[in-house]
Amino acid sequence: MNNQKITPCLWVEKDAKIVAEYYLSIFKDGKLKDYQLFENMPGADGSGNDGRFDTALIELAGIEFSILAAGPMFKFNEALSLVINCKDQNEVDYYWDALTANGGEEGGCGWCKDKYGLSWQVVPVEYFDLIHSKDVIVRQKALTNTFKQKKLILSELK
Repeated sequence: MNNQKITPCLWVEKDAKIVAEYYLSIFKDGKLKDYQLFENMPGADGSGNDGRFDTALIELAGIEFSILAAGPMFKFNEALSLVINCKDQNEVDYYWDALTANGGEEGGCGWCKDKYGLSWQVVPVEYFDLIHSKDVIVRQKALTNTFKQKKLILSELK
């Protein structure tokens, strides 16, 4: 049973369970809450799912996500991204490396994509203190250096 008012749904081409296992391998406190395979469904509509699709419900960092594997009609893009607020540089490094491995890609300013094309912002929480600092020099240095980086390196932003 889902207790969230709003649940993000991640549409992927195929294999909801494999996608769920991928995210659960990265977010160690996550869990698979449900998996369903639907077969012999009407599939002659050109959707590419051939009458078969599957869904999964996972929980990552306390947030539930629905995964719908129902064909190639829709792709992720940067219009939506998920922010990972990291406690320190080690955590930034962990998530960055895990998400960009095996087909993921680095972007700029702390943004990356995982192997499914979902956009993530991997950010040390201290970063927000720097860019919101009342000290103009601290704020300017953090922002200027942000634009020079792919993965955010906190020591270079200070």
